[in-house]
Amino acid sequence: MLQQVATSHVHLKDYYGFLDEESVMELERLSTRLSGLKVAHLNATSMGGGVAEILRSLVPLMNGLGVQTDWYCINADTDFFQVTKNIHNSLQGGDWQFDGHAHDVFLGRNRRVAQEIEALDVDLWVVHDPQPCPVSAGLQSFRQAIWHCHLDSSTPNRAVWNYFQRYLVGYDRLVFCLPEYVNGSVPQERVRFIRPAIDPLTPKNQPLPVSEARQILAGLGIDPSRPLITQVARFDRWKDPLGVIDAYRLAKQEVPTLQLALVGVMEAQDDPEANVVFEQVQRHTGADLDIHLFSDPRHVQQREVNAFQTASTVVLQKSLREGFGLTVAEAMWKGSPVIGGNCGGIRVQIEDGHNGFLVATPEECARRIVQLIQDGEVRERIRANAKESVRKRYLMPRLLKDYLQLIEEVVLGG
Repeated sequence: MLQQVATSHVHLKDYYGFLDEESVMELERLSTRLSGLKVAHLNATSMGGGVAEILRSLVPLMNGLGVQTDWYCINADTDFFQVTKNIHNSLQGGDWQFDGHAHDVFLGRNRRVAQEIEALDVDLWVVHDPQPCPVSAGLQSFRQAIWHCHLDSSTPNRAVWNYFQRYLVGYDRLVFCLPEYVNGSVPQERVRFIRPAIDPLTPKNQPLPVSEARQILAGLGIDPSRPLITQVARFDRWKDPLGVIDAYRLAKQEVPTLQLALVGVMEAQDDPEANVVFEQVQRHTGADLDIHLFSDPRHVQQREVNAFQTASTVVLQKSLREGFGLTVAEAMWKGSPVIGGNCGGIRVQIEDGHNGFLVATPEECARRIVQLIQDGEVRERIRANAKESVRKRYLMPRLLKDYLQLIEEVVLGG
């Protein structure tokens, strides 16, 4: 039921180039204060999605600082993940209700996970997102725990949110990305805010020469001599892939040589809807040979994603709901001009007109695509501002510091 994810140790020195002296000193202070503490992260799956990507970098860094940290995920069947996908959608505003079967599947799996947790020697648990949230209710003694909600829960399905409230009482802190994600029924004194970050040292985010990126894309069937717009996102209705195609078609009327790549590698076990959405995208694409769909992880891995984000003329993240949107920060870090949906966590990353553009409709998106392709001065200004904003706010060492400060607050009283 509970699967431990293999991790390593990464030394903070590897990140000194992204840290000022004050931050280094604070991290060293925290590591001394938390030395000997046993921490464990629990989430749905070890592959796919932003949480798994964050933990793959964060956990080794915590270990490298001397804070003993493990990572566990839920080894569950399709039935469980279908229920949790419905929960995920509902907490972001989707129309779905719990029935007896969903309740039994959801709680049954979490109770079994809780029984396994009881046998582990852990001082503090960090539980991520809705899938494992109820484990707190199945434990006799949960010690201390943090629940981190990575979703845009600003306009949830009220019935599903009310169902979830009962499981939040077992947590010492409740973490959200933005204040608007917190509903009034949540005990405010236990709420904290942490925004995600990207790891600048992973193959996806390390510098890649544009010439090499274009060669990689050529090998995937992209014409590097023509303008390319790309959205890197799982095939999920909240990412609005059909709206992206509509925007591309409108922009193509003014830029006839335009190409579109939708890069949505399907490797997340907890996303059973991906195949359904992918089929919808295929039907909407029709016979357009300038629309390229990528879903096979054998063909697109971190280096290929890096190439798309580096060599694309414009990168899109036209989400309708977005807890944060790591792919926005990834593309901005590479100096790519980004057009994002005017929602949730994308709004805190993109200052409209300064380091990117925010849009609400395919028509607005198309206008910005054409502007960025045709106006080199605007494009270069956006590129420079984008990279600097990520350097200041959204790199992994900052997230490491935020987490350790929160853990210190919970365990030692700050």
